[in-house]
Amino acid sequence: MKCHCQSGQNFDTCCEPFLNNSKLPSTAEELMRSRYCAYVESNMDYLEQTQTTDGGAFDKEGALKWAKESQWKGLEIISTEKGLAGGKTGIVEFNAHYNNKQGNHTHHEVSQFVFKDKWLFKTAITPSLKPAKRETPKVGRNDPCPCGSGKKYKKCCG
Repeated sequence: MKCHCQSGQNFDTCCEPFLNNSKLPSTAEELMRSRYCAYVESNMDYLEQTQTTDGGAFDKEGALKWAKESQWKGLEIISTEKGLAGGKTGIVEFNAHYNNKQGNHTHHEVSQFVFKDKWLFKTAITPSLKPAKRETPKVGRNDPCPCGSGKKYKKCCG
């Protein structure tokens, strides 16, 4: 079976050894991929074991509920920064695609990792949507109409 993390490798040689604690991830990205697989497999113990306690208590019940109520469709790694073997910190930006009763969803996150004897998830930032940028200048209601009629915008095209 191919790995849930979409690395192209088989699950038994990719993330499963991490989930059953027979191997440690050597990079922040490997940890990110294995944590995604933990959601797919509903392995909340692994998620709890692979995060720092700096960010507060892990909501194991909430995570399990989300994992079980979701049909996981795939992981897309957008970028990685640092987080290599021998490093101390790393950042992985990703999209996790899933379905639930409300429809199709994409969870976009920028995760921060630290190395303390092993790679650990530290914190997550969920980027907000960027505001739409106007293509053309805003036309006020009392400005001349851009169509060239000579009338005020409010009396013409507005």
